[in-house]
This record gives sequence, structure tokens and C-alpha cells, in this order.
Amino acid sequence: MKTVYLDNSSATRIDERVLETMLPYLNEEYSNAQSMHSLGQRAKDAMESARANVSELINCHPDEVIFTSCGSESNNLAIKGIAYAYRQKRKHIIVSGIEHFSALQAAKRLTQEGFEITYLPVDKYGFVSTDDLKKNLRQDTILVSIQHANPEIGTIQPIKELTEIAHNSGALFHTDAVASAGIIPLDVNELGVDLLSFASATIYGPKGTAMLYAKKGTRLVPLIDGGIQESGRRAGTENISAIVGFGKACKIAKEEMETNAKHMVILQKRLIKELPQKIEYICLNGHPEKRLPNNINFSVEFVEGEGMLLFLDQKGIYVTSGSACASRALKMSHVLQAINIDPAVAQGSVLMVLSKYNPPEDIDYILNEFPPIVTTLRNMSPLYAYFLKTGKRMEAGPGTDYEHHHEGNVV
Repeated sequence: MKTVYLDNSSATRIDERVLETMLPYLNEEYSNAQSMHSLGQRAKDAMESARANVSELINCHPDEVIFTSCGSESNNLAIKGIAYAYRQKRKHIIVSGIEHFSALQAAKRLTQEGFEITYLPVDKYGFVSTDDLKKNLRQDTILVSIQHANPEIGTIQPIKELTEIAHNSGALFHTDAVASAGIIPLDVNELGVDLLSFASATIYGPKGTAMLYAKKGTRLVPLIDGGIQESGRRAGTENISAIVGFGKACKIAKEEMETNAKHMVILQKRLIKELPQKIEYICLNGHPEKRLPNNINFSVEFVEGEGMLLFLDQKGIYVTSGSACASRALKMSHVLQAINIDPAVAQGSVLMVLSKYNPPEDIDYILNEFPPIVTTLRNMSPLYAYFLKTGKRMEAGPGTDYEHHHEGNVV
């Protein structure tokens, strides 16, 4: 059976060149980078070489790179670390309503310690309004944390403009770039951010390692106490093999990003254009143009997302219906809720995230296999039966209207 992997926002296939680079640090160069002997020094040298590769991808100084275990840890270190560092003078933090759960839950945790959190709304495409940010900034705002690009609907935020607004008010700015770093060009100096998170697992590197960029001079309170690793900012024995792989993945991404993006955009545009020609009553979520080149998110009306996932899985097509950390929750995506999609429609969302490894034949296979699955599920759907009988959609509640919420975005 043919297999098509389209869950690349959760994890990507490791690049063979990355794996090859890692292997010596699993069975030969296995020493601790903090050891004083020559074997330990070689491990440290390899780590610092990887740090340089990571820094070059986002155009920062190597000393501004803090290695962590994952994007969630990076987001927690950014949000909590800044909050604790400035808590004596300021108590207010701003995040958007469509952040990754690691950012949202970190902010929520801080409310238990006396901090105040403002959650910015987004428009129907997922954009944060610059006016909303201006209105909600306060004299005691410590930090603004807004994703560079949303992994679920692909919308790319105007981070540079948002950063300037935050800085004019005296607040620091953090962006979660796990979905975008290594996929599209990203320069921390051009964006002006103070902190930035991204992870190895989304750029064809190993799981278990990520980074937080912290601009020189930015104060951070460590979340993990212990040794002197990462200049005292993140204790714990370094995962050298994974860090080396991360560095190699960043080097490859920098060299091949443009080629990979062009390849994925061609596939993306085919799906966005041709799938609605084969399936009625579906809509594209996120901005049609200002989105990641690998992201496709459709809401398919009159079906359940879980049903689509199960039927697609039987055909060897691996997708998801929301963020990786929420896909098992069996509840409406907080991102789709934030962009004001009717809950009944949102339940039929399907997220496809492409990679450099997807050939054009994968798109042919999806276009052939997906429409019959939707037909099968709709034939079992009471919502669809009601629609065929009455020509009306069952509303999920007061104020919900499919056409209104998707005006200009119905395909």
C-alpha cells in the first residue's frame, strides 16, 4: 500500500545526512561535553560547531543560542524566565489566542503567581491586529509572545511591526518560530525580536533538541537549576548527538530552503485548488497567500475529523486534525475557535503539512482517495441528510453562520 506522510508539523523524517552526522556521537564520541579530558573537549567542540550552524540559520550570535529539549521547553523558558526576571517591576504579559499550548499554559501558570495575562484576539485569517496590541499594552507589560507562523492554519504574522509596537512601550518580544524556522527565511535582527523558539524535529532533524534565542543582554531566570551548562541558563547534561544533528539540519535548511519551499508550494497550490473541485462544501482555513508554503488546512462540512483521519489512515495517508498536542483531545481546536469557525464545521478540519520528501505522486493519490472517503462519511452523516432534505445547515449555536464566518474564504 502506498503511504503519504502529511503530519510534518508534528515531526519530520530525519535527513540521512543528519543521521550520518549524529552516529559517531552515539557510539564513539560519547563523552560528556563538560568533562575536562580530551574526549569531553571533542564533544564540546562538536556542540559549539552545531551552535554556530543554528545561529547562522536565524542570523544571531552563537552565544545567544540556548539549547533545550523541545519547542515547549523553549517557550516555557522564554515566557516564565522573562516573567521571573522582571517580576519585581512588572506583572503583565500579552499572548495571542492561537499560541501553542506550551505558551498558553505557561502564561496560565503564571496567573497563579500573581501575573496578569491578556489574550489578544485574531481575525478570520488568524492575524493579530496591531491596533489591538497597542490598546492592550500597559506600563507594567513585561513581555509580548506571538507566534511567527501558526502550525495549524499556516498564517504568518507581521512580527516586525508587532515587535516595534511592543518595544515602543518598553516590553520585550518573544516569537515561537517552531513552525517556520528552516521552512521560510528568518532573521532575528530584521524581525527585532528579543527571544525566539524553534525545534529540530520540524526541520528534518532529531527529536529531543531545540533552542531558544535570547538577545544579548536579555535577562532570564533558569527553569532548570543544577550545573553550568548553557552559561548557567539551562542545566543538564547536553544531548550531544541530537545537538550535532540539529546543527546539521540547520546547515542543510539554510542551503536548501529556497528549493524546498518552491517544491512544497507547487504541491500546496495543487491541493488548495484541486481538492475543492472534487469535494463540495469545504473551506480553506488561514490566509490564502500569507501562509507557510507547506501548510494546508481544510474544514470539510458534514463530516467528523476523526472519521476522516481513520479512513485516510487505512489508505496510508497520515494527516492530523489540529496541533500535535491537541489532536487526541477530541475537542474543537482552539485555533479554529479563535478564528470564529462554526463548531460543527470545525469538527471536520483536516491538517496536511508537506515536506521536502513528498513527490507530486502523493498529491495525485490524495486527490484520488480523499473524495470517496468524504462521500462515504457524508452518507452516514445526519447533518448531511438534514442539509439535503431542507437545504439548510444545522447551526451549532446562537450567532454561528457558516457563510458569514468564511466570507471571502469559501473555496
